[in-house]
Amino acid sequence: MNALQLFLPCAAGVEDFLADEVHRLTGLAGDDLLVGRGGVQARASWRDAMRLNLHSRLAQRVLVQLSHTMYRNENDLYEAASAVAWEIWFTTKQTFKIEVTAQHSPLTSLNFAALKIKDAVADRFRHKSGVRPDVDTQWPDIRLYAHLTTDHATLYIDTSGEPLFKRGWREDKGEAPLKETLAAAMIAASGWDGEQPLYDPCCGSGTIAIEAAQIACNIAPGSLRRFAFEKMLPFQDHVWSAIKNEAAQAQLARSPAIFGSDVAHRMVDFAQRNAERAGVAQAVQFRGGDALQRMPPSEAPGVMLLNPPYGERIEAGGVAGPGRFGARESAQAEDGGDFFSQLATHWKKNYSGWTAWVLTPDLKLPSRMRLKESRRVPMWNGPIECRLFKFDMVRGSARKDAKA
Repeated sequence: MNALQLFLPCAAGVEDFLADEVHRLTGLAGDDLLVGRGGVQARASWRDAMRLNLHSRLAQRVLVQLSHTMYRNENDLYEAASAVAWEIWFTTKQTFKIEVTAQHSPLTSLNFAALKIKDAVADRFRHKSGVRPDVDTQWPDIRLYAHLTTDHATLYIDTSGEPLFKRGWREDKGEAPLKETLAAAMIAASGWDGEQPLYDPCCGSGTIAIEAAQIACNIAPGSLRRFAFEKMLPFQDHVWSAIKNEAAQAQLARSPAIFGSDVAHRMVDFAQRNAERAGVAQAVQFRGGDALQRMPPSEAPGVMLLNPPYGERIEAGGVAGPGRFGARESAQAEDGGDFFSQLATHWKKNYSGWTAWVLTPDLKLPSRMRLKESRRVPMWNGPIECRLFKFDMVRGSARKDAKA
């Protein structure tokens, strides 16, 4: 278990940030840490896999690669799965589930491919012990993944269980909430180090501010949840306890300057309750208020990070009129309306010296805000292709725009 091939999937655009995180957490580098499309590959130990589950803010899962073979049809998939020693990972007392993803696969039915792999796993156990493990498609103990390309099949076992963005603290949430992993990616892209003030003026249920507060206080993102590896045969409770104790002792008692506000007071209540569950209620301040009116929360300039309303999110949540973003902000949220131009004017007038990072699928947002971005970072919010724009608020820019 000291020479595992791990794959950590992540949102598109986050791969390099994830590689930096894995290097920081494990010390891996060179050929032991490779950046791929949609994730990072790492040659690491079982202990590293547990630490990455506990500490990674950017990975969606921590998968162990168990097979990588050529295939042409479903029978080849059966043979590949039959050759894997599943019995060293789990027993017939655990339930399992197969999930198949594909990219340019020649197979006509991924469901049939999953069925053949499931049969191979169950048949191997029956040949070894006379008993087959049960399948549970809803809440399996063990998740197995198969990824098919044009001619290669890769089999993985998932050490995470529930996806890693489920930290265990966000019980209160609004419509179309931002995933914790993407909020952490926005923070990583901004380069925020915990020393400057950080402010989210459209904070919703508080995801960005709470992630930032946990980073500043060095709280492991997985400290409140359980993982699939705890049910696997290689698991040793004393090793896991030592890893968790090390993480708990590394926590910092800090009062960073982290702020969030939202025009919907219901969301502010949600954010405060989430912060309490996340252990950072004393490290972040939430207030109600319209983003077009809120003044800077600190005298020292800092970093604004926000994921403002846009069409896909509003449609998904069915919001119309006052609600998640309030009447003024949501009235024209389908296309941004003049909310963004008003927001830019407010920032230029009152937020001199601040840096704003805005995640949006609207590539024309800078022109709409009459601001010139100093950087744009491609990121995906689920199926939505977005850009994280960086805007530097320079003193006097509002007057220059007025003259222009």
